[in-house]
Amino acid sequence: MIQGYDFTNRTALITGAASGIGAASARWLDRQGIARLILIDLDGDGLSKLDLSCEVETHAADVADEAFWQALEPRLGKLDHAVVNAGIGAGGQMAELEFAEWRRVMAINLDGAFLTLSTALRAMRKAGRGSAVVTASVTGLKPIPGIGAYGVSKAAVAHMARIAAAENAAHGIRVNGIAPGGVDTAIWNSPELEAQFAEHGREAVIGQMGKTTPRGRFATADELAQDIGYLLSDASANATGTVLTSDGGYTL
Repeated sequence: MIQGYDFTNRTALITGAASGIGAASARWLDRQGIARLILIDLDGDGLSKLDLSCEVETHAADVADEAFWQALEPRLGKLDHAVVNAGIGAGGQMAELEFAEWRRVMAINLDGAFLTLSTALRAMRKAGRGSAVVTASVTGLKPIPGIGAYGVSKAAVAHMARIAAAENAAHGIRVNGIAPGGVDTAIWNSPELEAQFAEHGREAVIGQMGKTTPRGRFATADELAQDIGYLLSDASANATGTVLTSDGGYTL
């Protein structure tokens, strides 16, 4: 194992763990020797298909459900790390966006992130140490027309991570965020792109979209998992309250 990347005897909680960045983070931690993973996603079938060698506890649950977290917290036990990752994509101009859609996005992306992080922080405080990473987005840093609710929610969780870092450093807990650019995950499987996928093929459409970045392609979920793993690990012991931009140069 790389120095500072030993997760032996540690426990991590990951939301949005059934696919994409969450699943990739679970696989990465498993390869680094994590002892136990607590995986949460509405997609229970997706969670059951993850092939992991460590001890795994899965919950098919809505991260925006306060009652779920209230029931889980007393049973969490030891918690060393958290990946606050569950989220949904959404489109729509601010002037046309219905409030119900705004609230749907905020419930999962912001309220769910708050419930996850606050629960994880209390568990880590009992242990006297820990680290968490919150998945934000470059759309929370750079205004992108047409995805206002999503961008606002991601700007909010990035700042939430900074505030949590300031509040918990004295408890031996580090909190950082990550702001991905385009990542080839299921978040792009939206009604808006279905016609293009049907006509040109998903790989071709995603490839063309990726050319908008200086790197020339979207990142993979595994690449983002490595960035998240670094922020969770002891190798980043001096980093807290940062939001790592991992976007292939998109925000340059």
